[in-house]
Amino acid sequence: MRKLVTSVLAGIGLTLACGTSVYAQEKSLTIFWAEWDPANYLQELGNEYEKETGVKITVETTPWSDFQTKAFTEFNAHGDAYDLVVGDSQWLGAGSTGGHYVDLTDFFKKHDLGNVMAPATVKYYAEYPGNSGKYWAIPLEGDAVGWSYRKDWFEDPKEKEAFKAKYGYDLDVPKDFKALRDIAEFFHRPDQKRYGIAIYTDNSYDAMAMGFENALFSYGGELGDYTTYKVDGHINSDKAVAALDAYKELYKFTPPGWAKSFFVEDNQAITENLAAMSMNFFAFFPSLINEASNPNAKNTGFFANPPGPNGDQFAALGGQGISVISYSQKQEEAMKFLEWFIKDETQKKWAALGGYTCSQAVLKSPEFQNATPYNKAFYETMFKVKDFWAVPEYAELLQQLNQRVYPYIIGGSGTAKETLDALAGDWNATFKKYGRGQ
Repeated sequence: MRKLVTSVLAGIGLTLACGTSVYAQEKSLTIFWAEWDPANYLQELGNEYEKETGVKITVETTPWSDFQTKAFTEFNAHGDAYDLVVGDSQWLGAGSTGGHYVDLTDFFKKHDLGNVMAPATVKYYAEYPGNSGKYWAIPLEGDAVGWSYRKDWFEDPKEKEAFKAKYGYDLDVPKDFKALRDIAEFFHRPDQKRYGIAIYTDNSYDAMAMGFENALFSYGGELGDYTTYKVDGHINSDKAVAALDAYKELYKFTPPGWAKSFFVEDNQAITENLAAMSMNFFAFFPSLINEASNPNAKNTGFFANPPGPNGDQFAALGGQGISVISYSQKQEEAMKFLEWFIKDETQKKWAALGGYTCSQAVLKSPEFQNATPYNKAFYETMFKVKDFWAVPEYAELLQQLNQRVYPYIIGGSGTAKETLDALAGDWNATFKKYGRGQ
């Protein structure tokens, strides 16, 4: 018997040494995300978790261009290659109704996450359907659209004098969309290869939608009623029409060739001395304060999306929540990781690494707000964000928006009213097809 026990133990030891035992396999988790800096930060955080628990965390990434396709291909095959996914907020509908995500409602209530996390991140990263009290993700990477600008251009005494003479008020960080437009016009000098503003225009995924939403929401407009799915009188309202015209007006002051631009190009507008101001998600701002990647780092400032004509101030939400995949064989281990992730001390580490925490306590702390030149603007923004439709058919709705809005903004086709009336018709038909609002 003693010899048999020794032999068994030796076999177990050999198996452990080879790293192929069932135990060793269970003590690991794979998280799927897109390929960008925050995923690298999450891997660093995962390394901390491994040190504390012995559970190996692997953050597997793929380019943004095929992130959604690769994720849902695995989901639809009921594959267990991934244990958790950091999915886009718009995936909540498809992820939950398709049976791909584990219901985290009890976890949410147990840890009072509705009060721990910033309200908008709970509403848009975690809950589906809206106002249902059902949760499918834990807010992980907070993000929204903000602005960077050239402080040295804004603070030049000659520029300030010329601006005030032309517009009648001081050149400063724009206080509203009118000032944003004026400043863009003022600095737009093609003969000097200096331009006013860089905005999102790419129509291949959600760039155009995210860009337009910054004007739409701050002009007091809405995409529609998320409860009834009514879009007439919302997406084609007078406020929405004015917002679309305002966004088209900004396009006049962009650098040449700006008809297919997203986050890479908008950062280049600052690093390559092209534009006075540039729209981008906060997640892409770290490289703008790094002198190795931005020669203008010392002269780059940041501000939150400004209010519209009636004082409304919102921004397009980016960012993601993290969900447990229902086909994972390690759901219990995944839940333990989430319990660790939501702790205050972990959220502080996440923020220190460069991740955008959704924790209210961390966001409100002076330590966080003073940590970088853009953190205060991020804090202000994350309590004033709105998101795109999160229904399972969101991809169709997004494509329809691109097909209608892009030709108007870039090519001047039709009018803003005609564009949004047509979009309302598209969306009505799509919602009818899926039996919504009937």
